[in-house]
Amino acid sequence: MSRKNPVIAITGSSGAGTTSVMNSFEYIFRREGIKAQAIEGDSMHRYERKEMDAELEKYSKIPGSHFSHFSPEANLLPELADTFKKFSETGRCKVRKYIHTDVEGAPYNQSAGTLTPWRDSAEDADVLFYEGLHGGYVGPDADVAKHVDLLVGVVPIINLEWIQKMHRDQKVRGYSQEAVVDTILRRMPDYVHHICPQFSRTHVNFQRVPTVDTSNPFIAKDIPSADESMVVIRFAQPKGIDFPYLLNMLHGSMMTRPNTLVVPGGKMGLAMQLIFTPMILRLMSMRD
Repeated sequence: MSRKNPVIAITGSSGAGTTSVMNSFEYIFRREGIKAQAIEGDSMHRYERKEMDAELEKYSKIPGSHFSHFSPEANLLPELADTFKKFSETGRCKVRKYIHTDVEGAPYNQSAGTLTPWRDSAEDADVLFYEGLHGGYVGPDADVAKHVDLLVGVVPIINLEWIQKMHRDQKVRGYSQEAVVDTILRRMPDYVHHICPQFSRTHVNFQRVPTVDTSNPFIAKDIPSADESMVVIRFAQPKGIDFPYLLNMLHGSMMTRPNTLVVPGGKMGLAMQLIFTPMILRLMSMRD
């Protein structure tokens, strides 16, 4: 961990809702005048889309294999750890972008599913801000988590996560339900072995729990709204957290354990502002 050049990471699986958390952090950065160098987790994929499709096809012919985007082998995890380490030491690193759509790729003259060339990060970035699958990864090949100063987990209950993924992949990316279900099943071993353990290393976890029936996520017609949810917020180190203040500001919230706060889903954004603003400002004040 570095006090000179802080590294902040949001970790969560595809469809977990990390993007909304990322937006809350970006709002804090703008309001407080903090310049963040962003890194998308997808930019650390080992393969471009066509290459990945070929790898998936190859592994599909191997009995018992479960290769997926969650697999360490499909991502540049030692390089991710080195990126965090280098930024923490120097305030600079190499970055690139994964192109999700042709529209997104137009400014780069690249098509969807490709990776832009590596480039130098911004010279005057105050923090490095990562959002993706492996911000808290620890394995024999790399220890990403040890270089992170503030690690945040975003993990809806599994049925809600599947509903969000199915709606995104079907409506935005045009995949069939069968294709999405196949992806979920293929990723499950890696989800259990490489994604779930990260949530035991986070400083703060946000888990959205719907208050409507999601028992069969494969027939859900819509995603439960924020007002149809509660958010369970778990602090690894509750010392120093002003829980009376949070309870007073977040009406309808309650504590269920000494380190666990439950808030109405519609107040998740406000909760993030109240919780992370002082944490980020503390990191900034501790810089050498």
